Amino acid sequence: MFLVYILRSTKDGNLYTGRTNNLDRRFKEHNSGKIQSTKSRRPFMLLEKIMMATEQESIKLELEYKKGYKRE
Repeated sequence: MFLVYILRSTKDGNLYTGRTNNLDRRFKEHNSGKIQSTKSRRPFMLLEKIMMATEQESIKLELEYKKGYKRE
């Protein structure tokens, strides 16, 4: 099972979209500063998680969000 997740920075309010097969681990990595691209914007809160059956589906959905097609 793969997940696409959306985080909101409580520091600046910006969103971050990613995908993983272990949300607990990945969320801790974001909030502990281990992820370079989000290190300066922590802490984060989880806004949404979307379960996908396959990795390919999760890649496609993540790209749709990052391109802005699904942002609202």
